[in-house]
Amino acid sequence: MLVGIDLGGTEIKAGLVDRDGRILIRSSIVTGTGRSYRLIIEDMQKQVEKLLKDYGTSIDGIESIGIGAPGLMNDRSGYVIYCPNLFWENIPLGIMLHEHFNKPVYMENDANAAALAESLFGSTKGAVNSVLITIGTGIGGGIIIDHKIYSGSHFAGSEIGHMIVGPNFYRCNCGNNGCLETFASALAMKKYAVHRVEIDGIKTSITNINAKTIFDAAKEGDQLGIETVDRMIKYLSIGIINVFNLLDPEIIAIGGGVSKAGSYLTDKLKEEVGKMYFTHRIQYGDIVLAQLGNEAGLLGAAFLGINKYQK
Repeated sequence: MLVGIDLGGTEIKAGLVDRDGRILIRSSIVTGTGRSYRLIIEDMQKQVEKLLKDYGTSIDGIESIGIGAPGLMNDRSGYVIYCPNLFWENIPLGIMLHEHFNKPVYMENDANAAALAESLFGSTKGAVNSVLITIGTGIGGGIIIDHKIYSGSHFAGSEIGHMIVGPNFYRCNCGNNGCLETFASALAMKKYAVHRVEIDGIKTSITNINAKTIFDAAKEGDQLGIETVDRMIKYLSIGIINVFNLLDPEIIAIGGGVSKAGSYLTDKLKEEVGKMYFTHRIQYGDIVLAQLGNEAGLLGAAFLGINKYQK
């Protein structure tokens, strides 16, 4: 069996997973962001121990432990380089879990872990090269090349959300202006719609502005809804065509909360991206919806050790 841990700023999800990708038992606990990292790691240890006890097995039956988290992870050293959601920097997460359980521990960015899960069991299964773009409050990216996670030379190789795509009216949390996630995330859509209402006085039927209400309003013909969705599609398509031109993956999957817009989103993306192909002499990759939802991070984390060191 394998242990998968999805470490987030709000909750920690953990589960025991078999080699066929079945989650045998799982649990979720509150992260408690802001506490000492040692307390959070101790909670993770207790969570795994309880899962083992509840399932009726011991650590001896576990091959490895995998962790996905929203940040930069140095899997070789066992240190979290930087995890802004947890306010962590240079934290020995992998080292501490290895010392406690005496099992191999593997760490990876959570979007990369989710991309691995999709490539093994979900929307990109069978593709040699694929990319997952997760769109929620921000934008995350996971890259699979030759069936394996690509993390880059400095463990920052899949930060698709921080691709610069054009000047914007506000800066990204990273400090730069023009990051893709400031144009195409759920938060970006809300900020733009509010900006148009408050600054430009545009009238709209949208109440309780968020990505869902904006998409719903666009479908019903609301001017601001249409404008906001079209702007999001434009810039997300710029990001996607850059990924196609740089990596030429067989398939790009769209996940995260915004993907709940379904085919309304992917149909528009395919149309807009199709206008940007530098040549029509080749068949570009497909754009699809991710399939595994909230299970992807945990499932992919469990298989990190197998993926990283498979032949």
